Amino acid sequence: MAEARIDLARAKARERREMLERLKGVLIDQLMLSFDPDEIADDTGLFGAGLGLDSVDALEVIFCVENEFGIRTDNDDMLAFRTLNTVIDLVEERSEA
Repeated sequence: MAEARIDLARAKARERREMLERLKGVLIDQLMLSFDPDEIADDTGLFGAGLGLDSVDALEVIFCVENEFGIRTDNDDMLAFRTLNTVIDLVEERSEA
């Protein structure tokens, strides 16, 4: 029983890691960022001092996330676009719904 829970936790962690890597790759490609995926920490902020994105980039980020992960966002979700981890939290929440 405990072993099954451990296996499930490992699978979920692996899936989250893969989603984070996909997100990094999409943002690098679509926004033409001069970073390698390994240079971007999971808690890196998207805007300001983090990746250095601005309000013009915000729409592109939302578009990328919606298309890559097959979810829809609305105005209430904008706070989720703070860091890569918070974006993936939103993706997981929407995917489970």
